[in-house]
Amino acid sequence: MRLLGRFMHKNNQFLKACRREKTDFTPIWLMRQAGRYLKEYREIRSKIDFLGMCKRPDLVTEVTLQPVDIIGVDAAIIFADILLPLEKMGIHLEFAKNDGPVIHNPVRTAKDIEALQAIHTDEDLPFLPEAIRMVKKELNGRVPLIGFSGAPFTLASYMIEGGHSRNYLNAKMMMYNEPELWHRLMDKISIVIINYLKAQIKAGADVVQLFDSWVGCLSDEDYRKFILPHSKKVIDGIKGEEVPLIHFGANTAMLLSSMRDAGGDVIGVDWRINLDEGWEKIGFDRAVQGNLDPTLLFSNPQEIEKKVKDILKRAGGRPGHIFNLGHGILPTTPVDNVKALIDLVHNLSAKQ
Repeated sequence: MRLLGRFMHKNNQFLKACRREKTDFTPIWLMRQAGRYLKEYREIRSKIDFLGMCKRPDLVTEVTLQPVDIIGVDAAIIFADILLPLEKMGIHLEFAKNDGPVIHNPVRTAKDIEALQAIHTDEDLPFLPEAIRMVKKELNGRVPLIGFSGAPFTLASYMIEGGHSRNYLNAKMMMYNEPELWHRLMDKISIVIINYLKAQIKAGADVVQLFDSWVGCLSDEDYRKFILPHSKKVIDGIKGEEVPLIHFGANTAMLLSSMRDAGGDVIGVDWRINLDEGWEKIGFDRAVQGNLDPTLLFSNPQEIEKKVKDILKRAGGRPGHIFNLGHGILPTTPVDNVKALIDLVHNLSAKQ
């Protein structure tokens, strides 16, 4: 009954697009749609630290629902952070003010990798499944809910670099100089991700997204050698769960064919390649998600409409297009422009 109930949504256009079925209009949601551009989010965030907020199912529920209620997106995405599983693996993680995540014990040696713990989401991160159950209850079938995880490469890079990086030097040096260590680390991370996504699906997530936000720093050859087997392991590991998976990477125009080979029902396309060219690289047997440049939302309504029309034209009315930004919505984005974007996509794509 759980799987049957999963698809009973009042607005099921997003799920239909994930499965490349015909839709009444092009569905849209936005990466980082719950966040700092909303004053309602800022009010909550001003009273609690970020990690503390992620661990409060009541606050996660409130923030997850905000973009559904305020801007009218066609899917909710659970409010969380891709680094949440790392703490229970033994990583000392801190979200420093204005500096983002900082890891105080980066993983650089065989001993570091050996010390990493396997985790079981229901026991080690119970706040996340609980938040998903609460969100599903509050949504009451209005729109589907997306769960997510960081992809193996992006999580490994954070762990090795100790935070954000410009050149990923430490991660790449492990890849090139100590490939056995690299694959051992990636294998450990992949097992954690499979468990993490399965727990979200069990709790009620209708779709899951794999975020490979940093993988665009690699060549296609390196991706196929060092990354593809592990991303494929994760994606293959949840195939029996019968929910669509979105495979997203930033700055990945040259990797789209390889990302398709790694797997995913929907492949994310960012703004650095035209949607039609990206879809052709991926293959029309997959759905695609994208691909407005987030900075366009700071321009005027005419420019936004022009670009939306262009993207929809490039999608060509083909089943399987989910409108989204090419990466996360920026913190100072004008909310009125976001609302206008949602309306434009719905109205311009509506089937008569």
